[in-house]
Amino acid sequence: MPTFQAHAGVVLVVDDAVETLGFLCEALSQQDYTVLVARNAAEALERLEIATPDAVLLDCVMPGESGFSLCRKIKAHPAWAHVPVIFMTGLSETDHIVEGFACGGVDYVVKPLKLPEVLARLARHMHNAHVGRMAQAAVDVAGMGVVVLDRQGRLAWRSPQAALWLEQAFGASAATAAAWLQSARHQSAHQALGQGSLVAQDVGEVGIGERMLVLRLGHESMRASTQRLQDAALTPRETEVLGWLAKGKTNRDIAQILGMSPRTVNKHLEHVFEKLGVETRAAAAAIVSGSLTA
Repeated sequence: MPTFQAHAGVVLVVDDAVETLGFLCEALSQQDYTVLVARNAAEALERLEIATPDAVLLDCVMPGESGFSLCRKIKAHPAWAHVPVIFMTGLSETDHIVEGFACGGVDYVVKPLKLPEVLARLARHMHNAHVGRMAQAAVDVAGMGVVVLDRQGRLAWRSPQAALWLEQAFGASAATAAAWLQSARHQSAHQALGQGSLVAQDVGEVGIGERMLVLRLGHESMRASTQRLQDAALTPRETEVLGWLAKGKTNRDIAQILGMSPRTVNKHLEHVFEKLGVETRAAAAAIVSGSLTA
């Protein structure tokens, strides 16, 4: 068997077949992995409560709870949601494969297992998960937090900074925090926190039914500016014109960018100024800048 150089890590292997557990444990140990073993979903959950692995190799069909159901529980738990789950099973029908990905799995290998392939896939998914966690940690360092909601709108994962802010704003009520985060689906959401506000912005889908939100702290002036823009109820075209104005573009520049006449741009700006209650370009630009900077 070709040697595949893997990075050390902790792998939880869940399978009711003793022979499968035996040769997987041996192969993984030879690659410097620390191996945790479970023969069913209940044992797997016990292992997860003790230590969070770097990856899970999971059989689909076991006595009692299925692997698909266990995977959903793993992905619903904030402390485990980031762990890549690789299914290994004799179920090779398309419906089973689709279900494996739909419940949160990152890969699907069919038995009889080809060990070099399993090791290669495992190492790659562990590497990707590690890079993802590093990127999310970097967001915290930049003064922001990251939250992921699952398809049911529940908190699936949160970065350390996001967890701290949410606890300060909502206490131990994960459901209340999740409901507030869901309100940011179509526009930024604000929650009072200390002398300022906690701002949540939806940045889009990051998995099957999962959405990522970025959290940051804003001052009251920023919150007021954002609220002012929302209350103005600008049309999509007016919003575009205002956006380019805030970037320092002249009416002629904006006309060329948006494919309209300078006269039309001027009419849009008249409406924008009226809705915002300002008289100058600088005042309108200041409102936009105040809503975007903390």
